[in-house]
Amino acid sequence: MSSVATAPRRRFDLGVLGNLLVVLALVALAIGLSQWQAEPLRWSFPGRGRVWAAGAVAALYAGFVAAIAVSRTRRARAQALPAITAQQRGDWLVAFASQTGFAEQLARRSYEALRDAGLHADLAVLGSLDAAQLAQYPRVLFVVSTTGEGDAPDSAAGFVRRVMAQAGELSATRYGVLALGDREYTEYCAFGHRLDHWLRHSGAQSLFDLVEVDNSEPGALRHWQHHLGLLAGHTELPDWSAPSYRPWRLQERLLSNPGSVGGPVFRLGLVPADGDALDWRAGDIAEIGPRNSAADVAQWLATLSLDGAEIVRHEDAQEPLSALLSRSRLPDPNAVRGQGAQAIADALKLLSHREYSIASVPADGSLQLLVRQMRYEDGRYGSGSGWLTEHAAMGTAIDLRIRSNPSFHAPSDARPVLLIGNGTGLAGLRALLKTRIAAGHRRNWLLFGERNAACDLHYRAELDAWQADGAIERVDYAFSRDGESRTYVQDVLRKHLDAVREWIAQGAAVYVCGSLEGMAPGVEAVLHEAVGVETLETMAANGRYRRDVY
Repeated sequence: MSSVATAPRRRFDLGVLGNLLVVLALVALAIGLSQWQAEPLRWSFPGRGRVWAAGAVAALYAGFVAAIAVSRTRRARAQALPAITAQQRGDWLVAFASQTGFAEQLARRSYEALRDAGLHADLAVLGSLDAAQLAQYPRVLFVVSTTGEGDAPDSAAGFVRRVMAQAGELSATRYGVLALGDREYTEYCAFGHRLDHWLRHSGAQSLFDLVEVDNSEPGALRHWQHHLGLLAGHTELPDWSAPSYRPWRLQERLLSNPGSVGGPVFRLGLVPADGDALDWRAGDIAEIGPRNSAADVAQWLATLSLDGAEIVRHEDAQEPLSALLSRSRLPDPNAVRGQGAQAIADALKLLSHREYSIASVPADGSLQLLVRQMRYEDGRYGSGSGWLTEHAAMGTAIDLRIRSNPSFHAPSDARPVLLIGNGTGLAGLRALLKTRIAAGHRRNWLLFGERNAACDLHYRAELDAWQADGAIERVDYAFSRDGESRTYVQDVLRKHLDAVREWIAQGAAVYVCGSLEGMAPGVEAVLHEAVGVETLETMAANGRYRRDVY
């Protein structure tokens, strides 16, 4: 491939043509009006002052025109897509199809986020590509809008006609799709879904489930950025738009897996600090605003001999420097040495939000989370899990926002449900089970995987009680460290293919929650064996196959 994004051909500027036509029209008008002149035209010198004034006006106008021309040239250069050659092709591609320019703007932000994380990424218009060019990238992110009655943007019409008319060969490609749309239209995000369908049929593997964005909804865009951070291995990417947090109070923290060979997992409970009523649905997501530990902030301030109590301005409010630092990425001390507190405050970037599946329902009296404590190789805690499981004292105010996640809400009827997950993915499945059981819907089959049965079966007493009561019709566990050979939840699912087929034939919905790497694609592969790709895609389109994977 010599080039994906070639330089556009030079063409005659219609703006220049329009200006020339206006000048000619003015000359013609002047000649026509001169015929009505009663006396012969005579030239008289206007005087030196008027000549200088006219010259000044002409110079100002010429300068104005030149400034506009320079501005347009610079803007065109800034907006030009970087050329992509076979010798310099990246490992990532961000392709966009935009009608109004918003999809292109988000694609450029995604491209810049990958580049800032040190990844070699390329950016291209979807309409300039074909299947062979896509196949040369191991990772591709698509940002596409939908126009009219479910149509592709004009710039992607050729791609739809030339490329999507038949399946490609993309078995070595992994991808993600950001679909922009408006729920007021019947064909909501239709082109994004068509593109996702074509990619799957071309053998490509999804990095994560398609992300729908309704009218630029900030929560959905933060969810896309959350995926970007995980893929880039750089979870500290600053939020494009910070969530509107409310203060919640940390009410409960309990180690769920003492003695486990894996990382510590904590059961957390939070309540609104203002006492407002609890309001969410099973499947919704908690967005958490993380904080640096007080010890880390104090050490940073001491390194620079700064007073954390000094008041600084941030977003039209005033607060101590230490309070702002607790919510921000701590810069390299050497990079800000010698600067004043306000100058440092002006340059700070807030820590990006973290997302957690909610493990409870409002009737439980608290918003409950199941969080695995993450540690870096140097011993530092992850900013989100470290804040929740280690640094925040009981009763501490936690910045939290609930993001509605309709694509993982429980079915409203009594159809059978398979709930499949691993690790802390049990949180989302537990909330779904609580909703189903409260509604009297007892045809529930839980398939769950963890490390050891003795230590890692979270909510053991509750699950056992539900099973004994018949609220869960069937339970199958996979504990990968308990046997001679490691068995995962997808392996257990494969052992029961006949039962899976039977449940699905009876109208069952399938919910998957947990690890994006390993578990989620493994489970999907088994479901393909059970019912076929077409049936599973139809189930997804009808809301019978839903995932919350991370």
